[in-house]
Amino acid sequence: MSRRRIALLALSFAFVASACGSSSKPSSTSTTTAAPKLSGSLNVFAAASLTGAFADEKQTLAASDPGLSLTYNFAGSQALVTQIQQGAPADVFASADEKNMQKLVDAGLVEPPKQFARNKLEIAVAPGNPKHITGLADLERPGVTLVLADPSVPAGKYARQAFQKAGLPAPRPVSNELDVKSALSKLTLGEADAVVVYVTDVKSAGSKVAGVEIPAGRNVVAIYPIAAVKASKNLPAAEAFVDEIVGGTGQQALQARGFLPPG
Repeated sequence: MSRRRIALLALSFAFVASACGSSSKPSSTSTTTAAPKLSGSLNVFAAASLTGAFADEKQTLAASDPGLSLTYNFAGSQALVTQIQQGAPADVFASADEKNMQKLVDAGLVEPPKQFARNKLEIAVAPGNPKHITGLADLERPGVTLVLADPSVPAGKYARQAFQKAGLPAPRPVSNELDVKSALSKLTLGEADAVVVYVTDVKSAGSKVAGVEIPAGRNVVAIYPIAAVKASKNLPAAEAFVDEIVGGTGQQALQARGFLPPG
């Protein structure tokens, strides 16, 4: 065989090998990885102040992800932390403060948390404001029955910080409730003249209460973090739910209820 023919054959083999290699390698733009759909069962432990927004998001997800079964457990953030520490079957935890979330981070029980919302305090009073309350100082007047969330509850802690920022003595509530919903119910049942809860709680109560604004200089901004629980039996869906709350339709539900976007 001539050298010329050998060279031509070698060149042909090289071309065929190159063509096969290029056809077996997919183009970087030929395929895309679809985002995982939310499916299966999820137990979401969430701060009581998130009740309305998360209920709205549940309806949205029922339409977009019908394979998902969501169960909510709403309570004070501190109570939810204790439940998770004791082995309660939670897949996701959404807290009304970073302190309670940090307890689970330190214990190695959750994935790295993400901020998803902020909130502010507001004074809630009876419709028509019969006690003529205009600010925090009025909550210490004789004849005004004040109810707060317990100091262990994020809203209760924030309320006391607001009194401190206003240069007022520590408040003396007649009752310390274990979540904001319980505090607000004291007002709507006529057992309190005023409560300090979140702006979102006042909004969700509608005509049952009236709101008295706390000035920015005396207010406290609550930061809400969310995280998947490492022991979740459906961790991919738990992480997908977290992402939906942080950057998906959850943001629409939260802001429609009066929450501020994450900072």
